Amino acid sequence: VQLQASGGGLVQPGGSLRVSCAASGFTFSIYYMNWVRQAPGKQRELVAAITSSGSTHYADSVKGRFTISRDNAKNTVYLQMNSLKPEDTAVYSCAASRGQYTDYTLYEYWGKGTQVTVSS
Repeated sequence: VQLQASGGGLVQPGGSLRVSCAASGFTFSIYYMNWVRQAPGKQRELVAAITSSGSTHYADSVKGRFTISRDNAKNTVYLQMNSLKPEDTAVYSCAASRGQYTDYTLYEYWGKGTQVTVSS
């Protein structure tokens, strides 16, 4: 099983960035896919989730600015981030789960994260 996140980087406040997560080794299409972020000294935060059928859920902190999507043919989940703020700076990781959970121990597969830094 592998989840490989990519696309992070340095962006100015107000800018946009898209991160991707390519999955392999499991039946991607039947899993919920989640983007979780963690900033230094802060707890992990579920940013966005997408069900196997494409329904989405967002944290209040990113609603209206971030969009999660998936391409089951490519086994890839995306997170489009617009109107970025310095407080969005964090390591963004993707994770697969069988349902929508706030208990991260229930997430079955995790990828290594990608750093997103929002700074002028």
